[in-house]
Amino acid sequence: QVQLVESGGGLVQPGGSLRLSCAASGSIFTIYAMGWYRQGPGKERELVAASISGGSTNYEDSVKGRFIISRDAAKNTVYLQMNSLKPEDTAVYYCNARLRARDRGLVIPSKEYWGQGTQVTVSS
Repeated sequence: QVQLVESGGGLVQPGGSLRLSCAASGSIFTIYAMGWYRQGPGKERELVAASISGGSTNYEDSVKGRFIISRDAAKNTVYLQMNSLKPEDTAVYYCNARLRARDRGLVIPSKEYWGQGTQVTVSS
């Protein structure tokens, strides 16, 4: 069974920084992509940043130049460094991974997995 465990959320003042971490664990065969989504109050969940195996990344327009996504493949961990935070960045941030896992000795087709979410609040 695969689990994604997030950490690093909290309360920060506008202009401040936070670093989110997400570690994937379990019977993982290979990870194709890891990323971060967020859901603000009264809003739909949206992609914030994604890291694709092979090195490419993509970002939601409003976070370009402020957020940096990185991965440690050896640790199956993805990070989101968030700088110059704004009140509109306030949301629950969810880790996402698309991967193939092992189940009773077999490699199963790729699936999406989600973390439990971590609250980020930007407020003075």
